[in-house]
Amino acid sequence: MAATPVPPASSASAGPVVRVLIVDDHPVVREGLRGMLESDPAITVAGEAGSGEEAVVRSAALAPDVVLMDLRMPGGDGVSATTRILAARPEIRVIVLTTYENDQDIVRAVEAGAAGYLLKDTSRADLLAAIISATRGETVLSPSVATRLVTRMRAPATETLSRRETEVLSLVGQGLTNAEIGRALFISETTVKTHLLRVFTKLGVSDRTAAVTTALARGLL
Repeated sequence: MAATPVPPASSASAGPVVRVLIVDDHPVVREGLRGMLESDPAITVAGEAGSGEEAVVRSAALAPDVVLMDLRMPGGDGVSATTRILAARPEIRVIVLTTYENDQDIVRAVEAGAAGYLLKDTSRADLLAAIISATRGETVLSPSVATRLVTRMRAPATETLSRRETEVLSLVGQGLTNAEIGRALFISETTVKTHLLRVFTKLGVSDRTAAVTTALARGLL
């Protein structure tokens, strides 16, 4: 996925005012973002949420144009909240705004449908411009995030999965438990766990969700 260059912010943009929902578990961060956003007459803050669950509820009630979504919060993470928000209101544009830029987080957010992935050191001008760009259907990524994402997608897989490992991981992706996978493949639950541990090692991940996401990103599933 290529990033759309972020144009300079302009408070004189024509068109309706963009309504933004701020989602972050730190009140001081929300306050700072509110002040930053409302300094531009093209943007207004429709509301705030302090958790993933609250973000889902408030998005349904307020129907904002854009949601600025923190990634890691108590009460449901930003990726899960993004998935649920877009399932109910696909027209909303969700921009992840976080301090984290590891590959797994980026891929998970993009696959959940996020329209952008920005870091919290993004300048005020770039943040305002990104919000406006997102409402136009553009993808907005911090330069370092865009580089990591493109590099990851283009990189050949350094490890290949065995046929059985691929079968196990495919069933994990379908939501089956280890016990259910064992019954489906006529192997023990212990053997399933062994295959998964090998998959985790090969893909450089530590959990089932990341394994499926990484394998998909590398074309292994």
